[in-house]
Amino acid sequence: MAHLTGKERSDYVQNMFGRIAERYNLLNRVMTFGQDMRWRRFVVQQANLPQNGSLLDLATGTGDIAFEAKESHPNAKVVGADFALPMMLVGQDEPRGNTITWSAADALNLPFPDNSFDAVVSGYLVRNVIDIPRTLSEQLRVLKDGGRIVILDTSPPPNNILKPFIQIHLNYIIPIMGRIIGGEAAVDAYTYLPKSTQAFKTADELVGLMQNAGYINVDYKKFMFGTMAIHWGEKPRH
Repeated sequence: MAHLTGKERSDYVQNMFGRIAERYNLLNRVMTFGQDMRWRRFVVQQANLPQNGSLLDLATGTGDIAFEAKESHPNAKVVGADFALPMMLVGQDEPRGNTITWSAADALNLPFPDNSFDAVVSGYLVRNVIDIPRTLSEQLRVLKDGGRIVILDTSPPPNNILKPFIQIHLNYIIPIMGRIIGGEAAVDAYTYLPKSTQAFKTADELVGLMQNAGYINVDYKKFMFGTMAIHWGEKPRH
């Protein structure tokens, strides 16, 4: 659950996503009211890929962001990487599964050389890693000079009049929907995910972590009543 730390948390997250792999896309569509598709497109836009560029999609899952990148940049080299292998197997079985390269990878120790990619993007990675500075540093390492990082993740509900209603949605509605759509295998996952959302860094705190890791021109945009945020930044040119 969300209170786990270290390797125990890492193992839990890996197993959790493996259990819900078959229903993950449907659950995402329903729980975000289809907005996740728009967010993926925005992530790819912010990656600002050059002609014939290269993009790494970390925590690719079933490959949704990677597929979006390949569709909008047909000549790009797109790599989807994850440590939850059952999720990637679902993506590989899609009709477009052979349009991208798949790689088993730990976000804290990426199996790619320095300066490999023009962009590194991720969806719901940073909230789940056990060492945020480490994964930001690894992404900086594999980025080319001037390359872009783009992070899609949840953000704690803002302190406004909507917060009680958002908390009801997170703590009650999402777990119920997870059980209905995903069955018993999804119960733990969709209890963990709302709790990890509320315990995650604020958007401004994540900006600070990105800047401390060495990124410049860091900014973000919030979505869905402030509960989702897309951050972006650049690796300095030397």
